[in-house]
Amino acid sequence: MNSTQHERINQITSSTLIVGVDIAKFKHVARAQDNRGVEFGKPIAFENTQAGFELFV
Repeated sequence: MNSTQHERINQITSSTLIVGVDIAKFKHVARAQDNRGVEFGKPIAFENTQAGFELFV
C-alpha cells in the first residue's frame, strides 16, 4: 500500500487497538492503547523465546 504518513494516521479509528513492543535481546515489553493514547492495563513483559511469544499472543 502506497500511503503517506498522514493517510496512515487517518486510518486509525476509535475501534483501533494500538500495540507497541519494545524489543530487547532477552526480554520484550508490550503495551496496548486506544486511538486517544489511553493505556489498557499494565505493560506486559515476555521472554525472547518461542514460549514467551506464544504466551504474549
